Amino acid sequence: MQIDVLTLFPEMFTGVLGTSIVGKAQQKGLVSFRLVNFREFSGNKHGQVDDMPYGGGGGMVLKAEPIFRAVESLIEPSVEGSGAEEPGKRPRVILMCPQGQRYDQKLAEELAEEDHLIFICGHYEGYDERIREHLVTDEISIGDYVLTGGELASMVIIDSVVRLQPGALGNAQSAVSDSYSTGLLEHPHYTRPAEFRGWTVPDILLSGHHENIEQWRLEEAVRRTLERRPDLLEAEGISEEVKKIAKRLKQQL
Repeated sequence: MQIDVLTLFPEMFTGVLGTSIVGKAQQKGLVSFRLVNFREFSGNKHGQVDDMPYGGGGGMVLKAEPIFRAVESLIEPSVEGSGAEEPGKRPRVILMCPQGQRYDQKLAEELAEEDHLIFICGHYEGYDERIREHLVTDEISIGDYVLTGGELASMVIIDSVVRLQPGALGNAQSAVSDSYSTGLLEHPHYTRPAEFRGWTVPDILLSGHHENIEQWRLEEAVRRTLERRPDLLEAEGISEEVKKIAKRLKQQL
């Protein structure tokens, strides 16, 4: 996977992209990154990439020209153009924006299937609307709050996407059983010692009976989801088994 990031502050990404799972994935050749300071595409000697909004108002607006130029420099000439290339050939161009689609695990899994992602991280008051209309494929928000810029939000998405790449995690099953990947919150975990300060590990986890353990984990995942995020149990795709467990647990509450 190729991931490119347009940012005015590329130095912010150094630690995130070079450490932990993301750093290891890069070392393994599973993903490569390019950090592009789009100020270099300003077209003026002052490196200005923003200007006052037409019609007046507070704040400054990012200009279309430098961002278009920066994105176009990252797209192979064979797939440049507008509409002539084969469907699916162009990369996903993602605008980090509080007005965008709310990010979730389903979207992370969708983006993880792509070969090339380009993130646009803005600052100031906003973007020239022509960037939204004619350049980006996706507008994404990581939550209903406003950040100083799109850098931190793009790091969150990059981390969640890279860890889904085959071979990125030491145990491939980890990504499959994570919270939200199954539609449920994850079940509780325990490790040694079996007793700590009088608190013990559930006997079933020490039984060695794998089928019973898996059933316990499923029920605990449903219980935790019911207690903390009951809305997830109303989503499409929830199995009949999970619905039955949830109904039984509700009766016990």
